[in-house]
Order: sequence, then structure tokens, then C-alpha cells
Amino acid sequence: MPPFLNAVIAGHICLDILPDFEVAAGRDPQSLIKPGALVQIGVAQFSSGGPVSNTGLALHHLGIPVHLIAKLGADPFGGILKAIVQGRGPRLADGLITDPEGVTSYSIILSNRTTDRMFLHCTGANDTFGPEDIDFRLVEKADLFHFGYPPALKRMYRGDGRELAGVMQSAKAAGATTSLDMSLPDPDSESGRTDWCPIYRSVLPYVDIFLPSLDELLYTLRRGLFIEMSSRGELLPQTTPGLLEELGGELMEMGVGIVIVKMGNRGVYVRTSAESRLSAMGRARPEKGSGWAGSERWTPCFKAGVVGTTGAGDATIAGFLAGLLRRTSLEEALRMAVAVGACNVEAADSLSGLRTWEGTRDRVTAGWEQLPLGIQETGWEWDDSGMMWIGPLDSTRNY
Repeated sequence: MPPFLNAVIAGHICLDILPDFEVAAGRDPQSLIKPGALVQIGVAQFSSGGPVSNTGLALHHLGIPVHLIAKLGADPFGGILKAIVQGRGPRLADGLITDPEGVTSYSIILSNRTTDRMFLHCTGANDTFGPEDIDFRLVEKADLFHFGYPPALKRMYRGDGRELAGVMQSAKAAGATTSLDMSLPDPDSESGRTDWCPIYRSVLPYVDIFLPSLDELLYTLRRGLFIEMSSRGELLPQTTPGLLEELGGELMEMGVGIVIVKMGNRGVYVRTSAESRLSAMGRARPEKGSGWAGSERWTPCFKAGVVGTTGAGDATIAGFLAGLLRRTSLEEALRMAVAVGACNVEAADSLSGLRTWEGTRDRVTAGWEQLPLGIQETGWEWDDSGMMWIGPLDSTRNY
């Protein structure tokens, strides 16, 4: 059955260049960067990257009609990137804008089977992307407007996020459900030195679904805590349901309807607000009484043969949004989110590992094994499906 809801995906795009390090006997790619050394590696793979590509093309692969809006430069990288997008569908590149004076954004991604990826990134034409680049006549016809990576779009975070707030406000005024994804800023960059709390207070009242990763959320919302936790080691093993409840509550107080926190190999956390807030979510809002309101879930990842993690978070977002746009239950949307993310990591690039919606769902229903989550806090328990943890619903909490 074809989907009856559609999406506009706007924001950051880049060309991903992925060198093959398997020739280097599986060594940590970062250890191979030595002054004066020549290290033999394999053939480089070219892929489109950034949320407009990663989330947008994943949604297209999952059967959702999409329109992509992003900016390229008039250079060879721009030609390669446009051709890659067109290869996924002849009309998918129609919304890609060419800046005759700009350069195309690109990333060199250092990634292998055993270590997290590292990006060497040039922001390029993304620095000049602004509200005038978005055709809001298309947004008026869309059910969902998804915007990605404001920390990598210079105009979106300057001036306390004034232009980003304008974009999200205009999308809300057009009647679309709005969603926003983040990226982790380089701490030494202008974006990394920016105070994101005023930006959140300006932007989040117009965001229905907010989908940061844990590290992105802690860095931008609780930088002191981020630094403190980072000094003790990796963030994910230190993260408890109590911390997620606290962060989710703070974001809801800023106006967000649904909070999704991507947590790598620890799965996905979601917290949803009351029915009254969800009913104001625009054309892709969950149906009243469908069980989406006032909920808290933590869904483990599925076991996967990890080849690379490029675009895994964006693919997870695509799985969740596809569930929303297909009018599934909250539980199925979450399962498909982690399932699509798990399929993603089974290939080096951001798209090759993906399956269709039906193929992904069949893999889940066939008994795909999940990783242990290990929540021990009192009040959390497995739901009836045995596939996710459900938080203690309490009328005194801010849902």
C-alpha cells in the first residue's frame, strides 16, 4: 500500500568520500595519519551525505514521497553529488540549488568496523543556505517539513538562531508537521563556541519533533555536564533513564511535542507530550487516541554486522518518520527506527545497507535479535511486546 503522506527535507548536504581502510589490516584509521608517512589504502567510495541526502533518500527508499532542498557549488564535487542523488530517482535532484560562486560541501570520513567514524568536513555552500532557498509553496503541500544540521549551516545559528526560527515558524504556519535534527559542532569552530540555549528557546516552540543524538543534546543544552561526563569516559554507558527524563522534560518545557534521543548502540529514547500538544503538530500529527500521547519508551538496537556507522542516526530518523507518515503505532515507528539504523551500519556508506519498508519489517517480524539494554532503574519495565522498555507514567510528570 503506497503512503499517503509526504515530506520536504531541507538543510545540509555534502559529498562523502570514504577511503577503504581494509587494506591497512583493519588498523584504526586515525592512527594512520602520520606526518611524512605513506600508507596504502583501498579505493575511495563516493556517497551523498548530510540529512537532506541521508534522511531524505532513506525516506524515499522506504516508500515516502520526498522533495529535497539543499545548496551545492558549481564545481566537480557538485556535479558528482547531483549525479548520485539523480541516480536514486530522476526528479530527486530538482530541488538542489547551485550557487555559481560557492563550493560544494564535502566530508572525508575515516571509518572502519571497529572504531567510531571521524569526519574531516568542509561546510562549503551550506554556509550561505538561508530561508530564501526554501520554496514554502512546496511546504504548503507537504505533510512533514524536516530540517537538518543547523550547527553546520552558518546562517542558521548566528543571531541566536533568528533565521532558523523563521524557517520553522514558516513551516508551521504552512500547516506542516515540523521536525529538526542536529549535528555535533566542532568545539573549536564558531558553531562549537556558540551558546545554543538561546537558540533552542527561540526555535523549539516551532518544532514538533526534535531528534538529536545524546552527545549533540548534551553538548548544546548541558555543555558543563557534557564536559564532566566526557572526562569520565564514553557518554552512553553513563546515561540513565533519569537523565533522559530530565533532558526530555526540559525540551518539552521549551515547546517540543516529541523528543527522540539517538543513542548509538543503546538504541533510541522517546518521550511524547500530551494529546493537546500532539493535536497541534500539523498534517502529519498522530491520530487522536492512537496511543502516541503521554508516552515514554527506550528501544534497544537490533544486532547487526557493523561495516561503518556513517549516516546511522539519519537512517534511524528516516525509519521513525516513515512510521509517523505511514500512520503506524508509536511502538512500530520506534522498532522501525532502530531497524533501519541497524541495516544502515551493515554498509560503509549511508544508503547501501538499507532495505525497503516491507523488507525491513519482515526482518523484524522474523525474530531479529536485539542487543541488551540493561536498564535497572525502579519503575521501568518491558512492554507487552518484550521489545522495548516503558517508563513509569505518572500524572505529576510533565508530559
